[in-house]
Amino acid sequence: MAEPHFSVVRHSVGSRKVLRLFILLAALLGLATPPAQATTHAASPFKVLALYNGTWDAAHISFVHEANDWFPRQAAANGFTYTASNNWDLLANGGVNGYQVVLFLDDLPQTAAQRAGFEQYMRGGGAWMGFHVSAFTTDAASWPWYHNQFLGSGNFKSNTWGPTTAVLRVEDRSHPATRNLPSTFTSSVSEWYSWSNDLRQNPDIKILASIDRSSFPLGTDPDQSWYSGYYPILWTNTEYRMLYANFGHNAMDYDTNTTLSSTFASPTQNQFLLDGLKWLGGAGDTQPPSGPISETSWYTMRNAGNGDCVDARAAATANGTVIQQYTCNNTAAQQLRFRSTDSGYVRIAARGNPQQVVDVTDRSQADNAPLQLWSYSGGQNQQWQPVQESCGRYHFVARHSGRCLSAAATSDNSIQLTQRGCDGSGAQTFQLTAQ
Repeated sequence: MAEPHFSVVRHSVGSRKVLRLFILLAALLGLATPPAQATTHAASPFKVLALYNGTWDAAHISFVHEANDWFPRQAAANGFTYTASNNWDLLANGGVNGYQVVLFLDDLPQTAAQRAGFEQYMRGGGAWMGFHVSAFTTDAASWPWYHNQFLGSGNFKSNTWGPTTAVLRVEDRSHPATRNLPSTFTSSVSEWYSWSNDLRQNPDIKILASIDRSSFPLGTDPDQSWYSGYYPILWTNTEYRMLYANFGHNAMDYDTNTTLSSTFASPTQNQFLLDGLKWLGGAGDTQPPSGPISETSWYTMRNAGNGDCVDARAAATANGTVIQQYTCNNTAAQQLRFRSTDSGYVRIAARGNPQQVVDVTDRSQADNAPLQLWSYSGGQNQQWQPVQESCGRYHFVARHSGRCLSAAATSDNSIQLTQRGCDGSGAQTFQLTAQ
């Protein structure tokens, strides 16, 4: 693997020194708010890591160069910082965990360790946007989670040639990535791929845009053109925070290595990229809170360690209902509201009956004491301190015991949640997403 190249947005050193001085003075004067309270954390830019290969196919290399110029220029105005690297081992060694969003520009993980690291990152609440060749394979069975489950596309089936624009029909304008798009628009130039799997038959896949019939025939080579059919171009998997875009191949004069088009030539397509990136990074309407947790919103709590959500077993609301981990499904059983009590603590109420809250059974102060729903009575075993972490996620500390709300290390459904000594692990870290 080549040595990594990084391109990082820098911040003002002077402003950080002033901020630290202000915080110190405030603390000395007794004016600072206790740092563990969720309401003390200001919004900060989300961090984007773009991984690329940049060594094969001049059209893909051209797109990588464009992307690594265009995204940094959009970063400050759109609330993110951008780092580009060709070190795919950041997926394997945990380096990816410091970023809220990962982009695959022109490749996908190749080693078992890289693939396992990426799957863990996504199951733990990470976000991803992939372009064009990041989905390409003729051997989906070699990584079935990625190609068949996560992307849903299966094997590469065919492509158009040469690269052309296409009229895209927006199929879902309710999604944060597409709500500002018109019903149809003209894309930038690209080569277009089709797939062995029919994404319309996958209940987890939401197709956001597809080729409009006015585009046919699509391609300039009669033997590599599409004349009819259904071809999805933009989509998401509702089980993950992800977007795939089937563009990222510029037109090229291969003889002279001259770029003849730009992937960023369509303002409407660029709108999708920026709105999609904001949604992935947590800047949309249904994102993890970057400051105070709203007392009027309902949230899901996805565990960073195993990717499961906090869930009231069987959607029950009676006293003693088990609080468990379960595959995220956005049902009422997984929707919770955080209402302040005092001193930075909250009660965590169930949507089915907001009087029922997450409770440590029998007021136990022991490790592994199980969690349940119980009618709120003001008990300290029913109050939790939300502590926001640098990544924007939270851990929750029980008021009576000082122990943390904890999930299991595995992703098995129906395991009851517990309290355990706070250890900073992913099992005790949760991504809040407003519903």
